Amino acid sequence: MRQTDISPIRTCLKAAVSLAPVLLATLSGCAEGSNLPPLPETHDTAYHLGPGDQLRVITFGEQQLTGEFKVSDGGTVALPLVGVVSASGKTTAELGDEIAGELRDKNLLRDPSVSVEVTNYRPIFVLGEVAKPGQYPYQPGMTTLTAVTVAGGFTYRAITDYASIVRIINGHPVEGRVSRQSYVEPGDVITVFERHF
Repeated sequence: MRQTDISPIRTCLKAAVSLAPVLLATLSGCAEGSNLPPLPETHDTAYHLGPGDQLRVITFGEQQLTGEFKVSDGGTVALPLVGVVSASGKTTAELGDEIAGELRDKNLLRDPSVSVEVTNYRPIFVLGEVAKPGQYPYQPGMTTLTAVTVAGGFTYRAITDYASIVRIINGHPVEGRVSRQSYVEPGDVITVFERHF
């Protein structure tokens, strides 16, 4: 019976085993979305209004000037007697001050007191490797993981360590990589990527 020398096979197996971590690292570096820069942090904690937000405007002592209004696609709010007021990018306090200023300037009220509150935030959108991609209502304090949970959870093909968010920052859409614990903002578009191995 002929004896086979298996030392070349052993050498090849050892080389393959030692290259496996390098190969996995290379493949994970090619994972979809892994090359995105981190999403820039927003240091301004005040909420800025945008199209789709539902607002309650309260003009104290003036019931006819109090009501619910929606920020239009153009970023404006149409109010009775006041007319169209720009809302997009402003805080609720800034919008309240602007409405009060308009009421004063048009001689409708001498010393108006106006407050604005958000009754329904604009929705978020969850795409990619989730069970039910689509549009969902935003809730304060949502993270990437809670948004994915609302969308039915990850599929078996999902990359679960990170996702991407497209967010409007200073009037421009910016896309960046986020962790599972990153906070979501109204209007964000979240994409969960597919893994390839």
